[in-house]
Amino acid sequence: MRLCRYDDDRLGVVRGDLVHDVTAAQTQIRAAAPYAMKGDAVIAALPAWRGRLEEMAAKAPGKPVSQVKLLAPVARPSKLVAAPTNYKAHIEEMAARATTQNIMPSAAIGTAGLFLKANSSMVGPSEGVAIRFPDRRNEHEVEFAIIFGKQGSDISRDKALEHVAGYCIGLDMTARGKEDRSFRKSIDSYSVLGPWLVTADEIADPDDVPLTISVNGEVKQSSNTKQLIYDCRKLIEWGSTFYTFYPGDVLFTGTPEGVSPVKPGDVMHAEIAPIGAMDVPVRAHKPGG
Repeated sequence: MRLCRYDDDRLGVVRGDLVHDVTAAQTQIRAAAPYAMKGDAVIAALPAWRGRLEEMAAKAPGKPVSQVKLLAPVARPSKLVAAPTNYKAHIEEMAARATTQNIMPSAAIGTAGLFLKANSSMVGPSEGVAIRFPDRRNEHEVEFAIIFGKQGSDISRDKALEHVAGYCIGLDMTARGKEDRSFRKSIDSYSVLGPWLVTADEIADPDDVPLTISVNGEVKQSSNTKQLIYDCRKLIEWGSTFYTFYPGDVLFTGTPEGVSPVKPGDVMHAEIAPIGAMDVPVRAHKPGG
């Protein structure tokens, strides 16, 4: 199943090129959820509600996806967690650039650890990326993103995927500089998620998934999650020794080589075959907005 959020916080099931409105279910789920719960109520309720969502979608008229504004597929994650250096070729790429550009060399993931991105940086593809510092190098990083479905801490590798609700495409946008990584990557709109959540049952092996991104039609990054240093199961296992993951939490698994700068007016086209594709416009930041 493909589940999206769109327009004014509506919930939809995507079938082919159409989105079917099931917002009534979202309203019921949220009304029954305690305000103090950690995580996203809709994601937590998916196992119990999936059949009803499918039935509601079958009865609802479809609207072309091209005519809606796609938001991030998760409304209220407790946190966005990201792997900074999880492809060998990307580590080598950044090491080569460190001596000539205003960037810091990257340690391998086992040394660097994971990092957090502010929830306020999360947007959907239709919202686009706003470049706040045009005088600095701002780059795209396409990633395979994991969305957790149930709470878990100290999760074993063999049970890791049992905690996954689904997957989506993630863009870990970056402003290069000497500040802390989380600071530079938590700029408003610098965590793009979309175009929708694909439930875990639709991807047999998350560690064999192709991902690509082009800018203005030119391919910049193209790889496969087979190249991950820490695969999806290990990332979940390792991350859960530091954090408790809650429903709706997002784990960016890392980006391959080929990161390149973007500027206002560019359009990024990201694609992960089992999930779909999304176009993300790049615009200038408007002060105060």
